[in-house]
Amino acid sequence: MQLKIAQAEEKDIQSILEILNHEILNSTVVYYYKERTYQEQLYWFQKKQKDNMPVLVAKIEDKVVGYGSFGIFRPWDAYKFSVEHSIYVSKDFRNKGIGKQLLIKLIQLAKESGFHTMIAGVDATNSISYQLHKQFGFEEVGTFKQIGYKFDKWLDLKFLQLFLNQ
Repeated sequence: MQLKIAQAEEKDIQSILEILNHEILNSTVVYYYKERTYQEQLYWFQKKQKDNMPVLVAKIEDKVVGYGSFGIFRPWDAYKFSVEHSIYVSKDFRNKGIGKQLLIKLIQLAKESGFHTMIAGVDATNSISYQLHKQFGFEEVGTFKQIGYKFDKWLDLKFLQLFLNQ
């Protein structure tokens, strides 16, 4: 069972969509209510390509088992050296180091692209993601209290930050 990290292709969008929609419907790792459509995910992918931002997939035997990406933190000029990333792993392939491998590659790509800092927004109850980021030197820089509302409860969002070229 060999894991391969590669740039996503359009043919991977359906698998990416399935992973994301599972999280939308079943978790607080993403603060959406409604499943995304194929067209919405295709637009997202095409925009990432247009903006020259990576979309990585983790594959085992040609099956997409996770994905990750980053983009500019906020759409204003002064943020052009700061990226925020996301990583999602299929429910059937967790605790196998896939998220870790995606994060390693995203950090490498961000450094190579000349970005200064990488940001993670992590739901406060997601201790696995929080600990993964801490393992790579991300520092917690703040918590937005009750910023999201999902599954009839208020959600806190932690922000973690890694300086890339220090």
